[in-house]
Amino acid sequence: MTLHDAVEVILAKRDGATLSDSQIDWVIDAYTRGEVADEQMSALAMAILLNGMDRAEIARWTGAMIASGERMDFGSLSRPTADKHSTGGVGDKITLPLAPLVAACGVAVPQLSGRGLGHTGGTLDKLEAIPGWRAALSNDEMLAQLESVGAVICAAGDGLAPADKKLYALRDVTGTVEAIPLIASSIMSKKIAEGTGALVLDVKVGTGAFMKDLDKARELAETMVALGTDAGVRTVALLTDMSTPLGLTAGNAIEVAESVEVLAGGGPADVVELTLALAREMLAGAGVTDVDPADVLASGRAMDAWRAMISAQGGDPSAKLPVARESHVVAAPSTGVLTRLDAMAVGLAAWRLGAGRARKEDPVQAGAGVVWHARPGDQVTEGQPLLTLLTDEPARFDRALASLEGGYDVAPAGTPYTPTPLVLDRIG
Repeated sequence: MTLHDAVEVILAKRDGATLSDSQIDWVIDAYTRGEVADEQMSALAMAILLNGMDRAEIARWTGAMIASGERMDFGSLSRPTADKHSTGGVGDKITLPLAPLVAACGVAVPQLSGRGLGHTGGTLDKLEAIPGWRAALSNDEMLAQLESVGAVICAAGDGLAPADKKLYALRDVTGTVEAIPLIASSIMSKKIAEGTGALVLDVKVGTGAFMKDLDKARELAETMVALGTDAGVRTVALLTDMSTPLGLTAGNAIEVAESVEVLAGGGPADVVELTLALAREMLAGAGVTDVDPADVLASGRAMDAWRAMISAQGGDPSAKLPVARESHVVAAPSTGVLTRLDAMAVGLAAWRLGAGRARKEDPVQAGAGVVWHARPGDQVTEGQPLLTLLTDEPARFDRALASLEGGYDVAPAGTPYTPTPLVLDRIG
């Protein structure tokens, strides 16, 4: 490997140069081994945020992150594989009904998921509300469960893209989280190393999303689709609205309960719509075109797959879910039409109630969160429950209520309301 030093690479990107393949390979490898210091990588990350990277640079950066660890291989499975990644939102419990639904349609789903940080919920935190369920599986356990059940939702092992693990933690504390080349390479290095055959990206747009702006979200989606395609993974992205939270709940146990409702044939219309839209994309990516996921959902087979998936990871799908000790009702301020419920306000409230964490090591409350009793477009009556706040610690209510101030609008009865489409665009 060509010899480089960190200052040379930082100066090149600071001055707007294109990094060479050998510079990228060297800096990722050296940082993973501890030879490049955190403050040097911080400077490089800021230079990338300010000056960007071209497609070839991002592809090489992603490849170097993949090369820092192991690659998984699902070639031995008796069915094709497809995975989905969401960039994170509020009330976004879609992975929970989606993985068993796609498995019930004949495609294996190796879903490596994460924990929540800040106002966005984490899939693993939600599932850990189920008594006995465990997130940590060995590669052999994962492979065996994919063959027998068809779906697994678990934590990524330490061996997968270890460079990303270090860089992700650094970006979080250096103001470089928003750099599109770094977001795209972070997500795609893990997904490509995971070895799935097809990948569907759910890129959220709006107040409760990482990307508030449609153009920026489209740029991120196009970058990730190009990375996946270049690596031989059939990749598409849906841009989906996250100005209003998904479903009727944001929390951990309450989102599990809502997901089970969807698997039972009910649940909120938007959660069902997005679950089916992503399922159709995953099946198409895996080459399965003769199965309608809506029929499979109605048949109860997806619920069977859910119960098998939870049981296989030590959970009891029939167990009662944890319930928060305290609740507080927010009443509708007037009679009329709910025209806005802001996803960020709801996400912050759920976080402050104990459903999320400020630092990776913080614990979360299984029962905490927010339930909303109306969605934008619904008629409400003054004094009726609009939101219910849930927590084990009543001292948390004041800060949660503060985050909801200005987070919803009720217009006079008869005010016309035009909903935003849930799926805004498709890339790929």
